[in-house]
Amino acid sequence: MAPVSLVLLLSILGTPGLGDPGPLEDVVIDRYYIPKICLREVQMGDFIRYHYNGTFKDGKKFDSSYDRGATVAGVVGVGRLITGMDRGLQGMCVNERRHLIVPPHLGYGSIGVAGLIPPDATLYFDVIMLDIWNKNDKLQITTLSKPERCNRTVENSDFVRYHYNGTLLDGTPFDSSYSKNSTYDTYVGTGWLIKGMDQGLLGMCAGEKRSIIIPPFLAYGEKGYRTVIPPQASLVFSVLLVDFHNPKDGIFLEHLVVPESCKRRAVTGDFVRYHYNGTLMDGTLFDSSYSRNHTYNTYIGKGYIIPGMDQGLQGVCMGERRRVVVPPHLAYGENGTGDKIPGSAVLIFDVHIIDFHNPADPVEIETVYRPEGCNVTTRDRDFVRYHYNCSLLDGTKLFSSHDYEKPQEVTLGTNKVIEGLNSGLLNMCVGERRVLIVPPHLGHGESGARGVPGSAVLRFEVELISMEEGVPEGYLFIWHGEPPTSLYEHMDLNKDGEIPPDEFSTFIKTQVAEGKGRLMPSSDAEKVIADMFRNQDRNQDGKITAEELKLKTDEDQEKIHEEL
Repeated sequence: MAPVSLVLLLSILGTPGLGDPGPLEDVVIDRYYIPKICLREVQMGDFIRYHYNGTFKDGKKFDSSYDRGATVAGVVGVGRLITGMDRGLQGMCVNERRHLIVPPHLGYGSIGVAGLIPPDATLYFDVIMLDIWNKNDKLQITTLSKPERCNRTVENSDFVRYHYNGTLLDGTPFDSSYSKNSTYDTYVGTGWLIKGMDQGLLGMCAGEKRSIIIPPFLAYGEKGYRTVIPPQASLVFSVLLVDFHNPKDGIFLEHLVVPESCKRRAVTGDFVRYHYNGTLMDGTLFDSSYSRNHTYNTYIGKGYIIPGMDQGLQGVCMGERRRVVVPPHLAYGENGTGDKIPGSAVLIFDVHIIDFHNPADPVEIETVYRPEGCNVTTRDRDFVRYHYNCSLLDGTKLFSSHDYEKPQEVTLGTNKVIEGLNSGLLNMCVGERRVLIVPPHLGHGESGARGVPGSAVLRFEVELISMEEGVPEGYLFIWHGEPPTSLYEHMDLNKDGEIPPDEFSTFIKTQVAEGKGRLMPSSDAEKVIADMFRNQDRNQDGKITAEELKLKTDEDQEKIHEEL
């Protein structure tokens, strides 16, 4: 079936064999290309931009906008165009193409145009419509996509970073931030942008995509812009808002998970260990402590980290998860840093607080259970047996005495366990259970230990199983009363003038058994006695003589005299 326009054309011009139908009464329109999408049709009073070629019936060209290198812009239906064009352009869509046949009385009539169009000339136009707008038009904003989360939208005086593709209404591209591999960064509502963009960016969320159609009077108007934007051109921007902030913004905090129990909150001067993911507002990951499998450890409030994080970590609880949104003036500013954080970028940190402490913190002791009628408690130099579970504050299990056959054994105050654990085991009753929170300066310090991260706060669950009274520092054995007179004769059991190891051991064990003295408590009494013998065997010949045997009290007195 022939197109309607072609049928109309044939009916006016006549068909072969029927004779000359005579002159045309109206413009003949052939819509030989109609775009699939037509958001708007030309109406009287609209401003339009179009290209055309004008020819006579024999194909001779009399005019062409293409040859002049500029589109034609004008108003339809107000007498500024020849009548045939005014009528022929009605109802056109952007990118539509038409053939128009304009009879003389709707063109230049019997006068013509001197030197260009003869009298009574029928004119043929090939037209493509490029732009349509009206002085009553407003900005056309279409939201293409929008993030689920949107805490704030763009307002006047905000600084925005966005990507865009810019085209004319017919789809001709004139600019793109993507081709420059850089966002367009500017203030909104302060005259830095064309009016249409100033208005079109308002109310956007970070991550939102919009299509913004701007009429010429809100864009570059009658002058256009250089060679890329013609006069009276409507502009179409496809915009992706990457991020925005206001120079007056502070940080924004979102408390994602706050533990029910929060005995203390971090303050300036605390040392914090935390994990984080750092992203830009469009979700681009720029850094992560998880990828390094190591917490980020730092003091807060002392300038060791960006100001926004110094502020954002104030008041955190152990175990808390928090989102900290940091504007660029509290982060890396206009210059950004490295190749992952661009200038003027808003940063989002999703933080998980592992632990924190202050260098002045003592061991925190919580008594879970204490037996009634407890009169005897542990002191320095006591020998204790205890069970323990050790973990990080996030619950990560490190060590447990229950993994071994016997409880842990130690003489308190002998630097055999970390200082915090030693302190936490003092003044305990047998059967007592405690929870100890040990800061790293009383634990394994900045370097940590095998299986223990550096600067880690440790949590111990301890239960005292047994205790034995100790001896003063430097002693392996003490008398409960005065030692025997003529000690050497008593110790020389066979009276041969020398004391070998077996005699020494037998004598000491007898004193302990009779309650006359006690050994330094240990799980290996034989080793303690052997150490005592070595101390007395001055020349290491395997026997103790009368000259070699000296009580420690006598040795200490001799040292005092030497010092004096």
